[in-house]
Amino acid sequence: MSRAALPARPQPDDSPVRLSALHARARRAAAIRHASERRRRGDPTTTDRDYSAAEVEFMTAMHQYKLRFGHMFPTWGEVLEVLQSLGYSKR
Repeated sequence: MSRAALPARPQPDDSPVRLSALHARARRAAAIRHASERRRRGDPTTTDRDYSAAEVEFMTAMHQYKLRFGHMFPTWGEVLEVLQSLGYSKR
């Protein structure tokens, strides 16, 4: 039975097997929701501070890079690439 075949809510005539599948699906969805909420909160030591314009520019550039290339965790070489695209260079 595919996931698409299961109704979104339990029905009065559902068998115990079908109810078990619905409950398992609901538990998985709740676990995923809980994990994503935990990730969204961020680091409490850095979220409440005021960032300089340069820091905001860098964080925005890194966020755009991650969205564009689909890399959640860029390599240091990729971070250097973003910095250089912002105009930073070694003196």
